[in-house]
Order: sequence, then C-alpha cells, then structure tokens
Amino acid sequence: MSETESTTSPETKASPWWQRIPLTLQILIALVAAVSVGIALGAGNPNPSNATLINNLAIPAELVLKALRALATPLILVAVLHTLMTTNIPGTAGRRLAVLLLTNTTVAILVGLFVANVLRPGTWGNVATSTTTQITTQSLDPWGILKDAVPEAVLKPLVDNNVIQLIVIALSFGIVLRGLKSEQIAQGKKGYQPIEDVIGILFEAVVRVLNWVIALVPFAVFGIVAKTVAMQGFTPFKSLGAFILAVLLALALQACYYLTRVKFGSWVPPLKFLAGGSDAFLTAFSTSSSAAAMPVTFEVLQTKVGLRESSAALGALVGANFNNDGTALYEAMSALYISQLIGQHLTLGQQLIVILTSIFASVGAANIPNAGLVTMTLVFTSVGLPTQYIALLVTIDWFLDRCRTAINVMGDMTVSALLDGKKPRSVDEA
Repeated sequence: MSETESTTSPETKASPWWQRIPLTLQILIALVAAVSVGIALGAGNPNPSNATLINNLAIPAELVLKALRALATPLILVAVLHTLMTTNIPGTAGRRLAVLLLTNTTVAILVGLFVANVLRPGTWGNVATSTTTQITTQSLDPWGILKDAVPEAVLKPLVDNNVIQLIVIALSFGIVLRGLKSEQIAQGKKGYQPIEDVIGILFEAVVRVLNWVIALVPFAVFGIVAKTVAMQGFTPFKSLGAFILAVLLALALQACYYLTRVKFGSWVPPLKFLAGGSDAFLTAFSTSSSAAAMPVTFEVLQTKVGLRESSAALGALVGANFNNDGTALYEAMSALYISQLIGQHLTLGQQLIVILTSIFASVGAANIPNAGLVTMTLVFTSVGLPTQYIALLVTIDWFLDRCRTAINVMGDMTVSALLDGKKPRSVDEA
C-alpha cells in the first residue's frame, strides 16, 4: 500500500474531537458545569417553579443505570464462559492459584467492610430521599443461601439479576464446555471451535455496548450532580469525601497485606517488588484497565522482579482474568456506605451476602475500565439496596477506579511472587 493510500484509509481517519477528549477530563468538565448549574438553580434552596427542570436533570443518570443493570448479567455470564474456555490452567498450579485468588479476594472484602464499619463514612452526611426505602431484614442463614444458589430455571438469574445463581450457571456450563474442549483436543478434533468463537464474539459485543454506555457517563454525572446541588446544596458530598478517604485507606491496608504475603511467602524483597512493579502500577492507574496493564505486568515480573516465566504467566495472565481484589473491596464498601447514607444499615447476615456476592461478581468482572460499576448493581440488588444511589458514586468512580485497578495489578503480582516460592530462579533458569 502506498503512503497516500495509507493516510486516507478508514483505519487512520481522525476521530471526532469529542472522542479524543479523555473520559476523565470529560467527567471533570461535567462536574464543573453541574456545580455551576446547581448553584444557579438554588444550591439547596431551589425555586419551586424550577422543580420539573431539576428533576429532569437526573434522567440521563437513570438511563445509564438502567443500561448498566441490563448489561450486568450478560457481561458476567459471557466473561466467565469466555475465561474458562480460553484460559490454560495447569492442574496442581491451577489449584494453588485458585486458593490464592480466593484468599486474597476474601481478605480484600473483609478489609473493606472493616474500614467501612469503623469509619462509617455514610454517616458523615445525609441524603434527603423522596421515598422511604426499607431493606428486608435477613438473618444469617447459610442453608438458605445455599438453597438460593440453585436457580429454579436456567434463564431466571438473568431476569432477577441474581449474581450467585448466575455464577453457578456460568461455572457449570463453563466447566462442562472446557471438559468437552479438552476431549476434542485429545481426539484431534476442533468441534469446540465454533462454540468458543460464538462466546468470544458475544463477549466482545457486550463489551462494546458497555463502552457505549460508559461514553454517556459524563452526561449522567452532570445530571445527578446538578440535581443534587440544586436540591440539597453540597451537604451530600461531604460524606463522599469521607468515602474516598475510607476507600483509599482500605486499599492501602490491602497493599500492606500483599507486601506481608510477599515478604513471608516468597523470596522477593518487598522493596524490590514495589520498585520492579512501578511501571505496571502506573500503567494500571493511568489506563484504569488491568487488561491494558497485563503485558507490562508480565514483562516487569520477569525482567525487574526476577520471577520465573511460568509464575509470571500464571499470576499476570491467568490470574488477572479472575483476580479483582480492589474491585471486590470497593463494591463491598459501596454497599455499606450507601446503606449508612440512607439510614438502612446492613445486618451481619446481609454483610455476609455482600461478601459472597462481591466475590462472585469480581470473578465475572471483565478487565476493562468501569466494569465495577456494572457488577455493583448486582451487589446492591442482592441485599435490596436501591441502585439509583450508584449515580452518586459515579461522580467519584473515575478516580477510585484507577486506584483499585492498581491494587488489582498488585494482587496479580503478589500471586505470581507466591507461586514462585522462596527460592529465586537460578542462572540456568534465567
């Protein structure tokens, strides 16, 4: 192809100017504009004649949340199926990998709930609600949770947004399809390939639709912030500041847990671990995508940290498809924060349901920006929390998403270091 042809091809055609503005900058612009509009409309003391206009400002946020709820179940279903069909997981190492991932995710959720229960950021401000929302009180019933994990019909979890039942179905079909694929490979056949291709196409389609919805997030931020400032002033945002500090503290504690595990469970010195992984952390923070940081993580684990290729691959490439510790921590804290904000505090039984749902939701969360917003709708639904309050979290998610993605990558690196053991690789292995 000539140079002239290449410069005029569709692939190299410049995108519209608004698509070249980073999403983070779009959200910041929306925040500034929303605060200005909210102040102009009354800043907590609105004119009754503007009531209809103020209420209509929240329509974009409501539409975005409806779209996120609609995408949540198919995203988790196809993500789990796609991961199980395409990921190569060795036997013994795979079992150890699963234990490490489950342990790290559980600890992350417990850390998040501990910080949220101690600091109680939702009580630092209040939100006036137009309707009274009551959460059904639930006692701690492990057998009830186990019985509820089995759906009455295959498609029912997709309608009810029941994440535990959805994961049971996804894992069941995923394991069976993976087994059939192994049998076909052993027989030299490729009958599984059309199914794998269909699942891959469905996964890509859901992700693309999700990207369309995420592109509308700045409009949702503008609407919900403008309405909130106009109706209630800046009081509700005081607790959001407290929530940001609480999440950052919880993520820092999770990072300390990782470094402790690395110090006592591997040969890698914690300082070398941090210095060697700095490029991966910065990539994760700047892109807010574990998938984008994956090749960087895999590279630095070998070249700068000094791990074996097999260990680096298991943690950074395989584990990254299942490990979303930062996301699970954030979703659990968000549920507790909103329950505190609206004065409907979660019981011990409900917090256990949050733990289980967050674990399963994090397994199905794709390694793409803002996927946590999608799965958060399922966590809220599991304990009866109103999902419309997620719109408030959208205003700060652009920042916290980057922070928790960096923790996700640190979790991947920790798993790799632990799998590498307590003996560094020899010269022959290098």
